[in-house]
Parts: sequence; C-alpha cells; structure tokens
Amino acid sequence: MEQYIVGQISEFPERRGKIFKMGELELAMFKLSDGTIKAVENSCPHKQGKLSEGIVCDGHVYCPLHDWKINLTNGVVQEPDEGCVKTFEVTVESNGDVVLHIDASRLMVS
Repeated sequence: MEQYIVGQISEFPERRGKIFKMGELELAMFKLSDGTIKAVENSCPHKQGKLSEGIVCDGHVYCPLHDWKINLTNGVVQEPDEGCVKTFEVTVESNGDVVLHIDASRLMVS
C-alpha cells in the first residue's frame, strides 16, 4: 500500500470538495463535519458528473448533474439509482498531515 501526503487538514474546507490528481487518477476529497476526510473517485457512475462539485451532507455526496446520492464510506449509490464509485482510505496524522492510502492495483483506470 502506497501512502501520499495530500495536504494539511486545515487546507480542507468543511463539506466542500477538493480535487487530488495522480496520473490519470482524479479523486474528490471531502472533510466531513466530524473532521474525518473521505476520498472517492471524482466521477459519478451515471453521467460522469464531477463529485468534487457536489453537495455533501450526512456522509454522502450528491452528484451536481442529477442529484444521485453516493455514500462516501463505501461508494454505493442510494436506491432507486444504481452504481458504485471507488473509495480510498484516508488518515489524518497527529501533525495534521492528510495521508491517502492507495493499493497500486486500485490505480488501474476502468
């Protein structure tokens, strides 16, 4: 598992998307109201809306194109819609560093 420092916790606005790019991988990262950071691929499975531009509420992001509700913990789209986005582990170190953990096999573009 690779680890990447992607910023300081103070650089993440609460409930707003922040984009992180690495090669062809583009993630949407969000700081929730409880201070945790979530990371998902930055593309809705429906019409590839940029999730980083979506509204965050109660651990979900709403796609800005068609309001699909996506769980930020497991990536599952809420019914009646269907689909899933990739999620990525993020931790916050005691010094405030936000660390993204990525398994190299998950970097494959689908």
